[in-house]
Amino acid sequence: MKIGHLVKMTGVPKQTIHFYMREGLLRKPRKSGVNNAEYTQAHLDQLLLIKDLRDNFFLPIPEIKKILKNRKSQSPLDQAMVDRRAKYFRPMDQLVNIEIRGRERFIKASGMSPKWLAKMEEWGVVSPKKEGEELVYSHDDLNIARLISDMDDLGFGPQHGYDPQDLKIVADFVRDFIMSNDNRYMAANLEKFSNPEHTEECREFIEVMSLFFYHTYRKQVREKYFMLTKKQEEPSQEPTSS
Repeated sequence: MKIGHLVKMTGVPKQTIHFYMREGLLRKPRKSGVNNAEYTQAHLDQLLLIKDLRDNFFLPIPEIKKILKNRKSQSPLDQAMVDRRAKYFRPMDQLVNIEIRGRERFIKASGMSPKWLAKMEEWGVVSPKKEGEELVYSHDDLNIARLISDMDDLGFGPQHGYDPQDLKIVADFVRDFIMSNDNRYMAANLEKFSNPEHTEECREFIEVMSLFFYHTYRKQVREKYFMLTKKQEEPSQEPTSS
């Protein structure tokens, strides 16, 4: 593609693209003539990644260089997993309290079908609050719905044999755990939780526990996946004849 098409596809100005090439963030294109240069899909992907790191993570050029260098040593699978995590852990999303008002707007933003949104609301996986006659969805609701849509795209939907009701079981388990264990802790520290001076500590505790759940589940699933794949790769033991 020509640089004009690259600009149109990414929204990055031509001067900025040339700057990235001078800084070594983007490799130079193949020349097809004195004033012609051909850019590839690799240029597009790299430029979109740089744009994402600049716009959503506010990283300076030296840090982006380190990330791009380390990325070269990653497998395509590892790169895809990093990209997916980055999609849901952007600093701006954490700083801005995003709420979506109305079911139709939520469906459009999340990509979830009306049928499955109704089911997830019934199961308490997505739980909007009601203000007057309007449903208000939190940023967590949005991310959960997007993740469920991602699962379907990856081949873990009802048509692939995955039972969506398992998500209800997970949501119920987490809810029951919080109602029992966290309730005991909060009751024992009621003065701290009701004191405005400790608001910051309490909110940090919530974030720490949220990250603990995330990393614990991720660790256990990765270990289980490793065990299953290792078992699959092991040669079958044929019985020896006497």
